[in-house]
Amino acid sequence: MTESVFSVDKAAWESAQDYILTLGRRARAAARVLSRTGTEAKNAALLAMAAAVERHQERILAANAEDVAGAEAAGLRGALVDRLTLTPARVQAMAEGLRAVAALPDPVGETVSMARRPNGLEVGRVRVPLGVIGMIYEARPNVTADAAGLCLKAGNAVILRGGREALGTNQVIAAVLREALAGTPVPPDAVQLVETPDREAAAAMMKATRLIDVLITRGGRELFRRVVAP
Repeated sequence: MTESVFSVDKAAWESAQDYILTLGRRARAAARVLSRTGTEAKNAALLAMAAAVERHQERILAANAEDVAGAEAAGLRGALVDRLTLTPARVQAMAEGLRAVAALPDPVGETVSMARRPNGLEVGRVRVPLGVIGMIYEARPNVTADAAGLCLKAGNAVILRGGREALGTNQVIAAVLREALAGTPVPPDAVQLVETPDREAAAAMMKATRLIDVLITRGGRELFRRVVAP
């Protein structure tokens, strides 16, 4: 029988809950600020993040080389290692991706539909930020920058939980993005990284429904199964 992701040691589970609650509260506070942040300020933040990724390329690649070596030592091969591996071109693509997001129209405040009721009242649907988005993904460290940029543009804070094998790379990328945000109107806490590979932390994210408004997964069938399991 496959062990449930929630069948964990009680002390470890409580510790993971506390950790995710701390990240969630920080993200929630940042989301409130971000929801009131204008398009120009968000775009400036995205461009600052892109420039920081370029500026710290060697720092990112050094961390990634350690992750790749660790993955190969653990027996990972082929496509799995390729997804984990960053090159100068892939880091540059991360920066360009952030610039591309900055160039997109701002979805916040967009009127999706508007109709006039028989009594003369106008009723419509307008896009607003979701709040805090949780993202659980596997080996691709470029998702860290991609997800952070897309969430920020839509006015949302994000809590990122990548794969164990990419932890070192993700830590550096998240640190670079947060450092860039420190010089902008967007709070650095809008980008949170789960800095533990423990399964308990991912399980705690799945249960933190009062702090995480939407949970997105990107990965294989087993990851999806764990998220949707009762």
